[in-house]
Amino acid sequence: MKARCCPKQASRRVPRSIYEDARDMARHIARSWEGGTSRRLRLLAHLKRILKLDRLRLRGPNGARDEFILAATAQNLRKMAS
Repeated sequence: MKARCCPKQASRRVPRSIYEDARDMARHIARSWEGGTSRRLRLLAHLKRILKLDRLRLRGPNGARDEFILAATAQNLRKMAS
């Protein structure tokens, strides 16, 4: 199409990295269900390491969920402040 619309101009090439196939695979994995699980586990590890959330103070699944929600909120506020 370039030759038909602009016959006197030289066409440009858009280079594609040799690692673009690996990047496409990583993007595909990130959009999958397993990618979401990996993100949640990474957030959990980050909260445990950075915020010293090594022991839960509240009991039961609901208490644990509430504590992690509060910790994630605190982390998001720290991110927004910086």
